[in-house]
Amino acid sequence: MHINESAENYLETILILSRQLPVVRSVDISEYTGYKKSSVSVAMKNLRENHYIEVNKSGFITLTESGRSIAEMIYERHELLSGWLIRLGVDEKAAVEDACRIEHVISAESFEAIKTHVLGK
Repeated sequence: MHINESAENYLETILILSRQLPVVRSVDISEYTGYKKSSVSVAMKNLRENHYIEVNKSGFITLTESGRSIAEMIYERHELLSGWLIRLGVDEKAAVEDACRIEHVISAESFEAIKTHVLGK
């Protein structure tokens, strides 16, 4: 299964918002990302059709098991990589931006090696 970077970012955003808000709606995603509501709507349609999210009649968005799995993987990568880069002396803004790019292209093997190194396990 391959999912594109944009879809991964949306799933990660839904995960983050679900931890901050009682419910997640398309408008919340639009406000958080700065994307147009129409763009978010198209993305939610694609995520729903690929069974990564469910949208109820009230428009509340929840992650499916597969969507949550991807979102948590991307979020873990983002947190670990950005924190590591900051500890290495990289400016926070640059570290966050770089981590956002790296998190989508790094292999599972390379990420696990970095994680083991960073966490000292």
